[in-house]
Amino acid sequence: MTVIKQQDFIDSIYDALQYISYYHPLDFVRGLKKAYEREQNPAAKSAIAQILVNSKMCAEGHRPLCQDTGIVTCFVKIGRNVTFEGDMLVPEMVNEGCRRAYCCPDNPLRKSVLKDPAGSRVNTRDNTPAVTHVEIIEGDKVIVEIAAKGGGSENKTKMAMLNPSDSIEDWVLEQLPHMGAGWCPPGMLGIGIGGTAEKAALMAKEALMEPIDIDDLIKKGAETAEEKLRLSIYDKVNRLGIGAQGLGGLTTVMDVKIKSFPTHAASKPVCMIPNCAATRHVSFELDGSGPVNLVPPSLDEWPDIEVGGSDNARRVNLDTVTKEEMATWKSGETLLLSGTILTGRDAAHKKICDLIAEGKPLPDGVDFHGKFIYYVGPVDPVRDEVVGPAGPTTSTRMDKFVETMLSKTGLFGMIGKADRGPAAVASIKKHKAVYLMAVGGAAYLVSKAIKKARVLAFPELGMEAVYEFEVEDMPVMVAVDSEGSNVHVNGPAEWREKILAIDFKYLE
Repeated sequence: MTVIKQQDFIDSIYDALQYISYYHPLDFVRGLKKAYEREQNPAAKSAIAQILVNSKMCAEGHRPLCQDTGIVTCFVKIGRNVTFEGDMLVPEMVNEGCRRAYCCPDNPLRKSVLKDPAGSRVNTRDNTPAVTHVEIIEGDKVIVEIAAKGGGSENKTKMAMLNPSDSIEDWVLEQLPHMGAGWCPPGMLGIGIGGTAEKAALMAKEALMEPIDIDDLIKKGAETAEEKLRLSIYDKVNRLGIGAQGLGGLTTVMDVKIKSFPTHAASKPVCMIPNCAATRHVSFELDGSGPVNLVPPSLDEWPDIEVGGSDNARRVNLDTVTKEEMATWKSGETLLLSGTILTGRDAAHKKICDLIAEGKPLPDGVDFHGKFIYYVGPVDPVRDEVVGPAGPTTSTRMDKFVETMLSKTGLFGMIGKADRGPAAVASIKKHKAVYLMAVGGAAYLVSKAIKKARVLAFPELGMEAVYEFEVEDMPVMVAVDSEGSNVHVNGPAEWREKILAIDFKYLE
């Protein structure tokens, strides 16, 4: 009988969550490197370069890959010949390790978990509880698979109860274009097929724990129905031309993972969950000899890439910018922003728009006139940092607030991640505003452009408070210009046609 000490298990969860907060899995780094080397769209290539540079910076500095350090999902498989020494249940031990990891003073992780989700939605302040799944298996070891899943990609989960005769491939290809870029491609797709609805979702999530090995499968050749489906979806999804950050390009997914389970004769449950460019997961075993020993990867695994583009970028002084100047910015253009910006996410937007609707003034110091708002919830700073990793959050969640913000506050524009919906784009065009895009998955890199930071309003919201940032040469792209030209529509459409023209071979 193997005895696992309670503290060893807790320490292992803590170590694993800290480890994955700043180390990409090496298979993912290699996949990104390959995507970078073959990318032909300059905008997408630049985005991948920023993600890779950010990844190496985080590996060196032991700071989070993304400001959204995720909600923890933990699969714990316990050998039937294992016993635990201690009085805590397995989910309690996972939660204790999670609590310690997210509250670590040397590398604090952003606490994003809210209790009372249908009501008050109050932050638990320690990112617990984790979502823990326990399974009893044969053997005398404990196998742990743990991930920290960001909300941007998790929110793009798709589920369906297909008819037995329906095509899974057709369903996937129908869903992808409607998912937008909020899941921060290039990433992976985890697909669960069969069982029941909840079983399909679990399999899709667990599939994302597997390493990227699509090139090995291409070389070997598909032998099963699942392998054939993997290759076909991988090829056809990339041919959609969505590309890195939804800008258009050759790589949308770096792998497709599928797990299946027998199902009812009348059913075909299917769930698809994407992983983003801040993929964070690790697997390890405990055998009773002590806590896990996770070996740091060699920094030589990361490519030497410099983030360029500043020579061709337009420098903008946000403190003096005018609508007339903004009218000269064109969709797809790179800008370097300097000056003052305010921040705000979902909760802050709701509070602000509620105050406006009630005819009440905004909090002291909060003045959006002539300003840009950055959709971000930063990580707490450590040591000499002004702010922790501070990458953009998914902008579509703020779409319903755009008209009020542009018409009632004097706001000039917005900075965020991924695409905007039709109503938001129409409002941007109507008010001659602009929407600027920062790269999702490059949070630590972006934070280096922030020179001063202070909370202006709603401190009770934690990371969702309204901040004032002073930035210097913050790199962004004009995603929607003042005429409504939208790079997230134009880019994929252009590259879908280019992929056909160059007859790019994904399966060679």
